[in-house]
Amino acid sequence: MRGLAAALLILVTVASAGAQQPAQKPRPSDDLKTEQRRLQETQRQLNEERAKAAEAKKRETSLLAELDTIDKSLAEKKSEVGKLDARIDRAEGDLKALRGDLGKLAGRRSEQEEQLMRRLRALYKVQAQGGAIPVLLGDDDPMRRSAAIRSLANLAAVDARLIDEFRTTSDRLEDRKRRVEVRQAELATLRVEAGREQAEVDREAAKRRALLARVREDRAYHERMVGELSEAAKRLESFIRELQEKQRRVAKAPPPKPGIEPPSPGFATLRGRLPWPTEGKIVAAFGAQVHPRFGTRTYRNGVDIEAAQGTDVGAVYPGNVLYTGWFKGYGNLIILDHGNDYYTLYAHVADILVKEGDDVRQGQKIATVGDTGALTGPRLYFEVRYQGKPQDPEQWLRQQRS
Repeated sequence: MRGLAAALLILVTVASAGAQQPAQKPRPSDDLKTEQRRLQETQRQLNEERAKAAEAKKRETSLLAELDTIDKSLAEKKSEVGKLDARIDRAEGDLKALRGDLGKLAGRRSEQEEQLMRRLRALYKVQAQGGAIPVLLGDDDPMRRSAAIRSLANLAAVDARLIDEFRTTSDRLEDRKRRVEVRQAELATLRVEAGREQAEVDREAAKRRALLARVREDRAYHERMVGELSEAAKRLESFIRELQEKQRRVAKAPPPKPGIEPPSPGFATLRGRLPWPTEGKIVAAFGAQVHPRFGTRTYRNGVDIEAAQGTDVGAVYPGNVLYTGWFKGYGNLIILDHGNDYYTLYAHVADILVKEGDDVRQGQKIATVGDTGALTGPRLYFEVRYQGKPQDPEQWLRQQRS
């Protein structure tokens, strides 16, 4: 008994000691796993946010890119409409000529029918009197008989010619009728196609008007566009420098020293005497500009000359066509090299009438006024540059008469 009691006492003591021991601390490996899970969750959330931001950036289309896309599509569709209109004009001209031919041929065939009727009536009378054979055999004089035979042969030849002319005229008349029908069908198809293309033009123009209205009415849109246009101006500066360097490499001539006027006469001697590139008035001047409504500040490297759509654009001085094509923010653009590091730029034009490498005369028509890439309707954007740096065009153009 005394041994059993001792054993129980030992067990109770051990149990009490176990109960009084503090809880076991977590192992370091458990803390590491927890932190790793938290880090993975944070990274997952960060990746999701980055994906959302990238998607939002993707959806936020550049206003200038959107305008360029619309303008390019609009220019292409206008060109298609112009081509269709030209084909319609040609088809209408052909129809008019064919109808004129129809009238003449119908009149000629009526005359030929009348001649043939007269010949038939004459032949009928001869037949009623017994025919030509008794006349020939009834005369004993060989000379008169031979003359009568020749006369009848001549009459037969005339009749054959009249019949042949009648057939030819009839064939030509039928041919003209068929051609009229073909041209009429073609004209109807062209008109339907032109109407469809014009509807596309109207839709693109409506999209353009809506975009420009947002730019004009909403400050955020306006400021975005101003920023993008500033970037476009920088790209144009860089592009012009690249063209200059390319020319210098080709010519293997050393670049002119900055600030030194070229000694040879030419463009530099005509400050204040250059002809205007188009008929119109300057509505946006060179230099710093402040928007009257939003107060945004911009700097213009050229001037905007407001003019009617389709007005001629001429070269202000003889030169070589350095570039023609679409340039983001400027629409259709032409750059002329006038030598001695002088250049002129013509932007927002509708039709480009020269190609790169062409030599042009002063006053030669190189384009027509348009609104490609423009924000405020038909106008010509015009720049003068020397050694790549923009000059005030108003100081170079001759003073207009009031």
